[in-house]
Amino acid sequence: MLKLKYEMYMELALEQAQKAFVKGEFPVGCVIVQQGQVIASDARHGTSGEISFFSEIDHAEIRALKMLEMKETGFNPEKSVLFCTMEPCLMCFGAIILSGIKKIVYAYEDPMGGGTGCDLALMPPLYKACKIDIVSGVLRQKSLDLFYDFFNKEANEYWKNSYLEAYTLDQKRGK
Repeated sequence: MLKLKYEMYMELALEQAQKAFVKGEFPVGCVIVQQGQVIASDARHGTSGEISFFSEIDHAEIRALKMLEMKETGFNPEKSVLFCTMEPCLMCFGAIILSGIKKIVYAYEDPMGGGTGCDLALMPPLYKACKIDIVSGVLRQKSLDLFYDFFNKEANEYWKNSYLEAYTLDQKRGK
């Protein structure tokens, strides 16, 4: 039953990622769910060819967390789960931890910049004391398909010729 709920919310994150993809952005989507209700969602921004430089702070997770500031209903991080289509980077992982959210569910691993594998026991006290549950691989294939399509679009320059691109293309080819 829990797996089906995770998949349902990950589908919503994938919808956000698809919106980003259609705009030429890196296809990462995020939703934050509190007690069965989506309370925030957004997608990656700042990676399309229409800008003069790539933004490395407009990540889907950061944008979704910022949306919480505009919510009139109370945010209870202890009762919230963050769903994202790609493993959060170090910046996003730190922001999620500091927000107090205790669970992250993601679809596709980020072998180049994923932050969830950090050993929090080795971090300074602020992070060391945090306990966070990580669930990976939920609807991984759907997310992989979207990243594969992104890297195969000629116009997309973001992370072109990177380890992430090579890894993604190899994953899709079954290597």
